[in-house]
Amino acid sequence: MPDVQALVNDFLIKLKKRKIEGSQATARQAAELLRSVISQQRVPYTNQAGALIDAVRAVGEQLIAANPVELAVGNIVRRVLHIIREEDLSLTTAAISGLNLSAASDGDDDDDDGERDEHTVLSAAAVAAAARNALRPPSLQTLLEDMPESVAIPHTYSSGGDSEGKSKSADKSSRTRRLKHDVIEAVNELIQDINTCHEQIAEQAVEHIHQNEVILTLGSSKTVLEFLYAAKEKKRSFRVFVAEGAPRYQGHLLAKELVTRGLHTTLITDSAVFAMISRVNMVIVGAHAVMANGGVIVPVGLNMVALAAQKHAVPFVVLAGSHKLCPLYPHNPEVLLNELRSPSELLDFGEFSDCLDFGSGTGSPLLHVVNPAFDYVPPKLVSLFITDTGGHNPSYMYRLIADYYSADDLVVRRRVALGN
Repeated sequence: MPDVQALVNDFLIKLKKRKIEGSQATARQAAELLRSVISQQRVPYTNQAGALIDAVRAVGEQLIAANPVELAVGNIVRRVLHIIREEDLSLTTAAISGLNLSAASDGDDDDDDGERDEHTVLSAAAVAAAARNALRPPSLQTLLEDMPESVAIPHTYSSGGDSEGKSKSADKSSRTRRLKHDVIEAVNELIQDINTCHEQIAEQAVEHIHQNEVILTLGSSKTVLEFLYAAKEKKRSFRVFVAEGAPRYQGHLLAKELVTRGLHTTLITDSAVFAMISRVNMVIVGAHAVMANGGVIVPVGLNMVALAAQKHAVPFVVLAGSHKLCPLYPHNPEVLLNELRSPSELLDFGEFSDCLDFGSGTGSPLLHVVNPAFDYVPPKLVSLFITDTGGHNPSYMYRLIADYYSADDLVVRRRVALGN
């Protein structure tokens, strides 16, 4: 079994050096790393979920800091934290239900109605205490310690005291293994969802693309590619306009791939979008991240496309897997909306070397080059989101995102003890 810290360090280097291309690959590798962290984490008998949460937080904080712009990393860390909380709550609820059944059974054997009522009321109080804070459920050990002796699990008085102690120890060990097993199984399902998100989204293509339509997109997105190809496989005949996506010209790669797969494709410059938008029936684009307010972080240039689509009443549709749904808002200080790429993508240093020389006595170059990587499209410009769970309006995204994350995990930082 490889050392977890070595795996973490290797992944941190990849994130810092931008060695991983695409949010899907980044999310999958982050989930696989956290699965390894959980599987090798030793957990105590008490507060098992807390130990797993602390371990994931410690690693997650490093991963997010390594590449703050890649929001998919933080999304996966928060998803795994939410999974731990949910599985712990599920096991706690199941254990309390078993305790209630045991108390009810004891009450049936007792002829004293008053004592039976006392068991029922106290058990209900224990359940209410467990459900009082669903986002931060107490551990089963805490619940049992807080219960009165009258509700505690009845003792069996026998000469086999050692056997009873061994049974309790084995039961605690079983609960520990059960929590880790359930969490790992849930993380495996998350990884499977990430791997199949393109196929899940592409299955919905036939519902949105119709015969003889004209689709506009910009840049290159594997999700968009699979979506368009799925519609073509369903015998839909349509044409695709691809804006080239300067300065990286990723649209050239998408246009070539679309032609290879047999789709009618027209390549246009980014500046021609407003001139061509009147011929378009729908704009379909990918996303870097979807924020909690329904806004979208997209490749640079797509805000211009969204404005053109709004001006001509053309639907603006965003395709995004669930791993791109971010529980943060654009104004949150934890969100880094953009990064500046190399000026070499815009100009040749040899040709512009004179302009880039430092001015005499000023201490700064005469020419500055700004090359942002992303645009922000506000929710009012988005017509529809298509995710691996279906189509959703921008106003519904906050509710969809709330199903994947816990409020306690929005800021991924390790708990600092008071007095430190």
